[in-house]
Amino acid sequence: MEQITQRITQNLEHLKQYTATPGNGCTRLPFSKEARSAVNYLRDLMIEAGLRVKEDEAGNIFGVLDGEDPSLPCVMSGSHYDSVVHGGDYDGIAGVIVALETARLLKKCGQKFKRNFVVAGFNDEEGMRFGTGYFGSGAMLGLRTPEYCRKFRDKDGISIYDAMKSYGLDPEKVEKAKWKDGSIGHFIETHIEQGPVLDTHNIEIGLVTGIVGLHRYMFTVHGRADHAGTTPMDMRLDAVDVASKVISKIADWAREKGDGTVATVGYMNVLPGGINIVAEKVEFSVDIRSLNMANIEDIAAKIQAALTEETAKIGSTFDKETKLVIQPVALSEKMLTILEKSTQAHQFSYKRLPSGAGHDSLEIGQKIPTVMIFVPSKDGRSHTPVEHTDYPYFAKAAMLQKELAEQLLSE
Repeated sequence: MEQITQRITQNLEHLKQYTATPGNGCTRLPFSKEARSAVNYLRDLMIEAGLRVKEDEAGNIFGVLDGEDPSLPCVMSGSHYDSVVHGGDYDGIAGVIVALETARLLKKCGQKFKRNFVVAGFNDEEGMRFGTGYFGSGAMLGLRTPEYCRKFRDKDGISIYDAMKSYGLDPEKVEKAKWKDGSIGHFIETHIEQGPVLDTHNIEIGLVTGIVGLHRYMFTVHGRADHAGTTPMDMRLDAVDVASKVISKIADWAREKGDGTVATVGYMNVLPGGINIVAEKVEFSVDIRSLNMANIEDIAAKIQAALTEETAKIGSTFDKETKLVIQPVALSEKMLTILEKSTQAHQFSYKRLPSGAGHDSLEIGQKIPTVMIFVPSKDGRSHTPVEHTDYPYFAKAAMLQKELAEQLLSE
């Protein structure tokens, strides 16, 4: 366990340098030079571990430990290597390193397994740059096209399509990132909890039973720019006035649903943005999550109806862009049971719990039997520079992953 912890520590400490904001959290956006540096480092680690390495047309990287019959559905494990802006050093990337350590442990045991074990480092799970998410894992499942890449743009107007070209990828070939149907038999992901449950109760391992569904939208309210002093209140087309009336209700709509439902307005942009100008346009994002899809859909409908009502009152308009729609997913009871027995055998404290955050497992779990292991986040903090998880927790997850993978690879 000590040796496993040391290797994981060394790898994660090294990866901390690949950030656009040194000293102020991890900022590793997709198709950036920081992302390229991280992928190059992961490639070196995979080669050093004796894995066969491939980077695909979507920017994902895979390391393969070959089994006796590569035609059998593989067991895959991993997570994402991108981050949010000023994020933490463990969100996503720790799951890639734990998967790599799992491969090392499998190789070290000297047993030749029936099928391949694949370590995956996925590109752009967060959706931070383009407002989408799960780009790499979605491409692996055949859900990304050149048209998709042209559609979504970052705040500077750069499309996924153009960003891929700058990164050295051909977006016209993104569909080649799709894995053949049936070629992936099981998926395993270790991740920090990003919430306070495990840390608060001093629990070492979380066994994730399900992941919330997710809708993401970008709304644009159109008004008219006018002088803030000379335009009477009853003659304004004030985009901020309209948007704020609706935004102020969204959190309460989520609270009314209960059931772990959450709704967040995390981005706003007011144009022209002058202190003495009535706003001509307001853009704002909405992120809605719940294990109950009906809750998500009802809140989305309420936002639509409220914007329709408020814009009609003053004669303005609004637009809605759907960024992401993913159903909730229940994780594999078969794999949860195996993990639970291993956890008990090691006498690790554990708890079954749902995930309120989306992960690559949310996208992958729609099509492939999937399981997740959570490790504690200090004070429940994540998506912030203070995000922290003690390294021995990752080593424990690697041990559990290895024992689960051994069973699945031998079937």
